[in-house]
Amino acid sequence: MKAVLSPARFRSSSTGGLLGSAQMAGGAVSNSGRAPRGVDPYKPNSARAYNYMLGGKDNYEADQEYARRVLAVAPDSRILAQASRGFLIKGVRTAAEAGVRQFIDLGAGIPISPNVYEIAQGRDPSAQIVCVDNDPVVYMHCTASLSGLPGVTPILADVRDPGELIERLRDDELIDFDKPVAVLMVGVLHFVMDAADPAGIIARFRDEMVPGSYFVVTHVSDESDPIFVEQARAAIEDSPIQVTYRSRNELTSYLDGFEILDPGVVRIQEWLDDPDFTSRAVIIGCVCRRP
Repeated sequence: MKAVLSPARFRSSSTGGLLGSAQMAGGAVSNSGRAPRGVDPYKPNSARAYNYMLGGKDNYEADQEYARRVLAVAPDSRILAQASRGFLIKGVRTAAEAGVRQFIDLGAGIPISPNVYEIAQGRDPSAQIVCVDNDPVVYMHCTASLSGLPGVTPILADVRDPGELIERLRDDELIDFDKPVAVLMVGVLHFVMDAADPAGIIARFRDEMVPGSYFVVTHVSDESDPIFVEQARAAIEDSPIQVTYRSRNELTSYLDGFEILDPGVVRIQEWLDDPDFTSRAVIIGCVCRRP
């Protein structure tokens, strides 16, 4: 997929849907004509494509092209992206209201408002939030936007190496695993291929979580319109970003050792009390508690 080197210059826009408007917390990607070190602007990135779908401006032409290909076969994907964000916020509120004061946001993405820290610290200003992402552009924006905030720490790390990540969180005293923690994996797991052992990743975090901890997860489901799935795969077949569609049963099997809260592993619209909203792509999710 080819792209121009200079980043996109789009204004943030308000879009309708389950979440309402999404406002960017950071500025645009540098327009100097050079990408940050470690960033290939010719390759799309899922976080930056998601940013584009939410009306953001922190993305490159390659990210826009990837998003446009998806939107061409599923125009309602923008609203679904907003619903996914709404589900994340609801999961954070659920954990915060239960007394959790530590949050690990895996695949945090480029900061937009409302953000995890706004919800968590709105409940308790002492809440600690670690924003994890493996993309240097995302990390750059998180650092610029969030580093000055008390209790908020962005780090550059890969969820596919949970052992190293957990060790870093512990050694740097960012998370106290002797206390309840909420692990957020929203919009991430379907980008983890089978070879990376998604079940093992979840289990590694689960084994570190004390009772009263929470796990929030979403996944693109194989219940999606089969014609859409075929069209979407064809549209992005030459992209480095690939998606794995998994079933409710498979996602549920990854959650062994957790108590799945009502309404269970369902379409995220059902968690948001908007079950009548339908889309060609189906995203399922749930909020779990460590008993």
